[in-house]
Amino acid sequence: MVKIRLKRIGAKKKPFYRIIVADGRSPRDGKFIEQVGTYDPKTEPSAINVDAEKVKKWLSNGAQPTDTVKKLLKIAGVTE
Repeated sequence: MVKIRLKRIGAKKKPFYRIIVADGRSPRDGKFIEQVGTYDPKTEPSAINVDAEKVKKWLSNGAQPTDTVKKLLKIAGVTE
């Protein structure tokens, strides 16, 4: 199953994430299909950058977002 999830790329104690589309069997920081956004939890307020067209395309093709990504997409105004 294809999932929309977070990939951690930040240094120790400085998290930064990419929102990616990946096969559900691949590891968290492993191979992915496409990057659709970023998430920086250290800024105030948290910075969420999402390519809405790409996300909507993947959701219409059956990709399932994780719980955390679902919340981020709702905050960013991409989904309801």
